[in-house]
Amino acid sequence: MLQESPALLIGSAFLLALLIGSFLNVVIHRLPIMLDRQWRTQAQEMLTEAAPAATSTPPPTAHGPQPPPSRYNLLTPRSACPHCNAPIGAHQNIPAISWLLLGGKCANCKAPISVRYPIVELATALLSAAVVWRFGFHWQSIAALFVTWALVALTVIDLDHQILPDIITIPLLWLGLLASLAWNPGLAAPIPTDSYSAILGAAAGYLSLWSVYWAFKLLTGKEGMGYGDFKLFGALGAWMGWQMLPLILLLSAFTGAVVGITLIVARGRDRNIPIPFGPYLAAAGWIAMMWGPQVVDGYLTVTGLGG
Repeated sequence: MLQESPALLIGSAFLLALLIGSFLNVVIHRLPIMLDRQWRTQAQEMLTEAAPAATSTPPPTAHGPQPPPSRYNLLTPRSACPHCNAPIGAHQNIPAISWLLLGGKCANCKAPISVRYPIVELATALLSAAVVWRFGFHWQSIAALFVTWALVALTVIDLDHQILPDIITIPLLWLGLLASLAWNPGLAAPIPTDSYSAILGAAAGYLSLWSVYWAFKLLTGKEGMGYGDFKLFGALGAWMGWQMLPLILLLSAFTGAVVGITLIVARGRDRNIPIPFGPYLAAAGWIAMMWGPQVVDGYLTVTGLGG
């Protein structure tokens, strides 16, 4: 039925992606907290190993020994209101719809619930529907959906915390390389690409931004971008090949420059305040995944470089 009815296929993808978007909200909120706890634990262990005598006996407290930190991951504890800590029931967690029915407020304490939650859910659903419309009833759609969902999560996390977690970028890169093994000439470009282009794309994507980072640091003494940007660019190269890297870089750099200049002019933003580059890479990568070859061919035709 899905294969014979494009409308049903796209609609099903939209509904499924609403649920995925709800899960992505959990990832976006909890993953940085999980990473922060992990980093703090590792730092504490390093300090303990460096000064065992000073930390071998914990200082007494008025309340006795401190309990171990509560279990916290993507599944535990249950979702709750950040204001009153009231658990969120299943009927209150229907993507987008529950937020509208509740009027954007907690059912228990009436505190406002950020509009970002339904925005992420709807954006994930719309982007996913577009992917299925583009690639159709084919395993390429599954691959493109996975890339889309990863890019949505990375975009919002980078906007919030200016980090691109390795736990997302590294698997994204390796899966792109593995997917290239299934490439054949009959697949719609550009995802996945052939293994030769994927390996070159991963290496060129990482090393190009790594080189820019070090050149900028040597010239100014400042860090112009984070290592997560290198890994994300390398992951996009692994999925789409080295041929799409110039387009992705140009689109992301142009958009980032426009947004940065606008913020400086309109809001008086200090030019020394960093602006995350990951969202622009993610947006440009998604555009290249959807229409990259057409954009490149159109440019070559307009400029007369295509012969």
